[in-house]
Amino acid sequence: MRVSVFGLGYVGCVSAACLAGMGHEVIGVDVNQVKVDLVNDGKAPVVEERIGELIAEVVRTGALRATGDVREAIMGSEVSLVCVGTPSEPNGSLCTTYLERVTEQIGAALTDRSGRNGRHTVVFRSTMLPGTCLNLLVPILEKYVGGTAGVDIGVAVNPEFLREGTSVRDFFDPPKTVIGELDPASGDAVMALYDGLPGEVFRVPVPTAEAIKYADNAFHGLKIGFANELGAVCQALGVDSHQVMDVFLADRKLNISPAYLRPGFAFGGSCLPKDLRSLVHAAQRADVSVPILAHVLPSNSDHLQRAVELVERTGKRRVGLFGLSFKPGTDDLRESPLVELAERLFGKGYDLRIHDANVSLSRLIGANREYIENRLPHLAQLLADSVDEVLEHAEVCLVGTRDPAVLSALPHGDGPVIVDLIRLPDAEARRAEPGYMGLAW
Repeated sequence: MRVSVFGLGYVGCVSAACLAGMGHEVIGVDVNQVKVDLVNDGKAPVVEERIGELIAEVVRTGALRATGDVREAIMGSEVSLVCVGTPSEPNGSLCTTYLERVTEQIGAALTDRSGRNGRHTVVFRSTMLPGTCLNLLVPILEKYVGGTAGVDIGVAVNPEFLREGTSVRDFFDPPKTVIGELDPASGDAVMALYDGLPGEVFRVPVPTAEAIKYADNAFHGLKIGFANELGAVCQALGVDSHQVMDVFLADRKLNISPAYLRPGFAFGGSCLPKDLRSLVHAAQRADVSVPILAHVLPSNSDHLQRAVELVERTGKRRVGLFGLSFKPGTDDLRESPLVELAERLFGKGYDLRIHDANVSLSRLIGANREYIENRLPHLAQLLADSVDEVLEHAEVCLVGTRDPAVLSALPHGDGPVIVDLIRLPDAEARRAEPGYMGLAW
């Protein structure tokens, strides 16, 4: 394919050189004439493993050249990759100045290209927040082109997962390829760029592709911060943190796995809250600052409060709650987030009914009974014997269980507002219904 790459920094330079190395005809574009001249001389404008040799080779064969002329690049290509920077503003917000400027330039050049050599596809590879492409950049393109994105001009978002220092290697052996497509033809154009590369390909809506890059980087930062905080606590307690993490990393069922990484409701139970409190307390006693670990429980509490706010937003007072134990298939109520939710709603004066097939007040014993008597002493008057009893009472139903009897009885359309705490199996269909509110969309 004939490809123009806008921005010859790390991402743009590596993308241009690697695409040229795959056999595409690539034009690099940059406002910095020094970068343009370096590329045309067969030299890399960035320091990176393997990039010098690769650029020298693809420039020598004529597969890659560079220019400062946007119109020349657009006229000579069918796909444009936008790789300009999106730095932080002083207040932490995303700076889209360079994105907007290059989109305007591409749009203006596409006006001259109209009707020639088929539809052009603009692929945004720069990191940008969800909504940036559709709400900011697409209108700019449509204004200049005088047509409709997805019809007259292709648009896609293709985030990169290149690590500085190993970016050439990462390009040719990617962890995944993500294509946010405005329409199938736009996605097809991006697919053709990477034909032959290994790894799984995900074709998703544009905002999803924008969000994935942030999910990755936030988690990477969180992992590093977690490891460093745990290491500091271990050192203060005289424990070899690398031995601890060797065992931690060997667990591929719960630790290094998809476990616990699906958005849903708050966590609870007899272990997680207690052990987090103990670890943070031990760190404080050792004068070790652990802001990530110290904020896990407050974050959990804030997420629980979001469920309360969803109920408040309905303006209704009769509430049903399905599920009470902290984990499906048990009657363990100790530090259950659903008990906490019930307590907050009851305390705010809501007329509450609760059903959990595993919870019977007469069967609760020991610490379990003591906990519920302290936290929710009115439980007996709140418990309902059946799903139907809750549905007949409630104007709003909070679903915190996957009990088949509950899921099969939940109405569609007319009926109580459904507040989904777990992402119901039919959540996608329910999202179109006015009486559905999801905590885990």
